[in-house]
Amino acid sequence: MAANAVLMFLFFCFYEMVLATENPETDYCYKIKPVTMILIIVGDVGLTVVIVLVVYHCASQRRKRREEADKVYMNVRANCKA
Repeated sequence: MAANAVLMFLFFCFYEMVLATENPETDYCYKIKPVTMILIIVGDVGLTVVIVLVVYHCASQRRKRREEADKVYMNVRANCKA
């Protein structure tokens, strides 16, 4: 049953592709201007860079706090031994 459903899905996907290639005047394919595509790609890369920078900043702040807490803990242990 599942195999039949997958085959039917693939059939209809390929059927739409064949219809779009046979008659280019139909509106099966949405045409995107090259400038729009470039802006989408540049925006995606920019957003990815911003996300990476925010994650790096948050991770470095967390690492600094952990190192400072470790220093305090080590100083307390050293003072207790003396």
